[in-house]
Amino acid sequence: MNYAAEDSSGIIIPVWSEVIVGTVAFALLCFVLMKFVFPKMEETFKARVDAIEGGIERANKAQEEANTLLAQYKQQLAEARTEAARIRDEARADANGIKADIMAKAEEERDRVIAAGRDQLAANRQQLIRELRGEIGELAVDLAGKIVGESLADEARQSGTVERFLADLDNIETAGRA
Repeated sequence: MNYAAEDSSGIIIPVWSEVIVGTVAFALLCFVLMKFVFPKMEETFKARVDAIEGGIERANKAQEEANTLLAQYKQQLAEARTEAARIRDEARADANGIKADIMAKAEEERDRVIAAGRDQLAANRQQLIRELRGEIGELAVDLAGKIVGESLADEARQSGTVERFLADLDNIETAGRA
């Protein structure tokens, strides 16, 4: 073959057999790419898009669930605070009731002790009055016996005289109060 002749004309225009082989190879490459590679790539891209969109959707759902749980937590916290305030108020009311009961019992005990003291004082006073009356009676009889000059040792006379004397004292005491 005469390559020199072909070389001079083939600088700008390629050889027809190479163009045909190149075109067939390009068409075959395009056919293989369109038939096998592009559909696989499309499936891969679609799967990636679905995965990304699904991830975003799952993230949004997780965010919604987190917000719901946060709202529930805040509601439970508010309920717990309300319950704690109610329990605290009940405890204060119970404490005030117990305090009032203790104060009432203490006042009752105080009144009872005062009444018992007054009763004891009145009993002691009555005992002292009886003792003093007896002593005053004896002194009065002795004094009257010395003044009159006779012995008033007789028990019957002595008790009558003493009773009259004490009755007179009571009358004087009563008149002095009025």
